[in-house]
Amino acid sequence: MIEILRELALSFVPLFFAMDAVGNLPIFLALTQGIELKHRRHAANVATFTALGVGLGFVALGKAIFLLLGIEVSDFLMAGGIILLILAVRYLITGKIMETEDLSASDMVSVVPLGTPLVVGPAVLTSLLLLVSKYHIAIVLFSFTLNLAIQWALFRQADRIVNLLGRTGVNAASKVVMLLLAAIAVKMIREGVLTILG
Repeated sequence: MIEILRELALSFVPLFFAMDAVGNLPIFLALTQGIELKHRRHAANVATFTALGVGLGFVALGKAIFLLLGIEVSDFLMAGGIILLILAVRYLITGKIMETEDLSASDMVSVVPLGTPLVVGPAVLTSLLLLVSKYHIAIVLFSFTLNLAIQWALFRQADRIVNLLGRTGVNAASKVVMLLLAAIAVKMIREGVLTILG
């Protein structure tokens, strides 16, 4: 039981940092600005289900891609760590991970860029593949689903949360999350190098 809880925590935390649920709030609000509350909540639902589908699909095909291309876990550790580090540094410097366009159709916005690559983008996909190679797949998928549930709840309550924390509070929390993600990225690169040298 203790081992299961340990693996759950070790798989939940990297996904939580990679997903950056709090940091996604300002982008969600910007992309759904001017949309009625019921349509905004619908957008939150569609974005969450899109992210779930992309994540599960990537987990299902990830190992097959590894075998097909002859990629070792250490290779992916280093590549994934470099990607996560670039994303984290970009956000810390520019204040955004990706360029977003103001799309008018709420359903389109829900799928791209909200569902992917905002909620489930390179950072989350990289983390999922690495975690599945280290921990039981059921635990990783539970952690992923739990993180998506948190993101969904935050999207549904976006207005209230931003009013409570303020824009500055949300941005500050997002910066801290990205700093921790950068540290995780460096750890992944170090583990990849040590695996190759070992």
